[in-house]
Amino acid sequence: MRNEPAIAAATEMRPGRYPELSALGMYEAVLATFLRQWSLDPKAVDGFLACPAGMASGETADIFVHEELADSLGLHPRFSETVNAGGASYAIMAHRASWAISEGLADAVLCVGAGKFPKVGAGGADAMARMVSHPDFEYIYGAFIPALYALAARRHMHERGTTREQLAAVAVSTRRWALLHPDALMRGQGPITLEDVLNSRPVAEPFNLLDCSVPCEGGAAFLVARGDIARRITPQPAYLLGAGEYHDHGPVSAARDFAAMGAPEAATAAFRSAGLVPADVRVAEIYDAFTINSIMFLEATGLVAPGEGGRFFLEGRGAPGGELPVNTYGGLLSFGHTGDASGISMVVEGALQVMGRAGARQAPDASVALVHTYGGMMSEHCTLLLGRNP
Repeated sequence: MRNEPAIAAATEMRPGRYPELSALGMYEAVLATFLRQWSLDPKAVDGFLACPAGMASGETADIFVHEELADSLGLHPRFSETVNAGGASYAIMAHRASWAISEGLADAVLCVGAGKFPKVGAGGADAMARMVSHPDFEYIYGAFIPALYALAARRHMHERGTTREQLAAVAVSTRRWALLHPDALMRGQGPITLEDVLNSRPVAEPFNLLDCSVPCEGGAAFLVARGDIARRITPQPAYLLGAGEYHDHGPVSAARDFAAMGAPEAATAAFRSAGLVPADVRVAEIYDAFTINSIMFLEATGLVAPGEGGRFFLEGRGAPGGELPVNTYGGLLSFGHTGDASGISMVVEGALQVMGRAGARQAPDASVALVHTYGGMMSEHCTLLLGRNP
């Protein structure tokens, strides 16, 4: 791309619970954490993208958060908006920012997200189900989010032979990565086994508790900058090699293909724009609200053949020491599912891996990283390809 857009800086705050902070306060805490780590003059930022505060609650969200935060930072961007595509929002931000930089509309675009995960009790689960399910064909029959994902899991098991043990292997793999991340929410719980997952409390067949992501609060920020600016900030930026989007359906009952959900189209566009093929990828960060997601989207992005995703994890090929590291930060399953901000975790980790800043969890070869995120009920997809050379 023209002007060599790259992620030049990325920081994620420690996931947890922050009852003292409002939705907007979470954003301010994220930005404070980011600016403490990176020597960045806010006046050098001429682009700003944010996600609506409070969107995961199913209630009215703050859609002017980009204006409020830009004002609090003293920014006067020439490229700015609030972006909302659920968990896909942050990869889409990186995509939009790279376009803006390539076209000369901005030189340095700050992308930020923060969120609180709604409480499951006190109507929180009902509000989330109402937000993502069809009012006439899903919600009125008692739909709730784990059960809606379970439909996709069961279909994948039927069509592609995925087993219950293979789902459990995803949780085991991501926990192993989380043990290497100092901020991972589940690090203190120690390693888990297949038996631990299979014997954990049932939630929605075929999912047990350890097949489900961990609700929490948090957020992150990253800066996409023109190549020469990025190289002044860090010796090894994460260049945006390619990106692709695809928006497939609304409620899950409208999905055309339960095994793909529109992900292949986004990945194909990303590889085409980068001039790469799946075999070029050395590390993958995939949105994993439930264990089925890692299997589905590893296959859908072409990183393994259809029907081989479950075997890939059962054989430990995505775990530390495996041939293709997957969700090296611990995933939403063990790092933490940070509500509105959950889709930013994959972007930050993919960038840190390429930048060589991932610490103990650094993959041996992170020359090309694939990031795949989705929003809604696996309906809005964005794939990024990040690399060490523009």
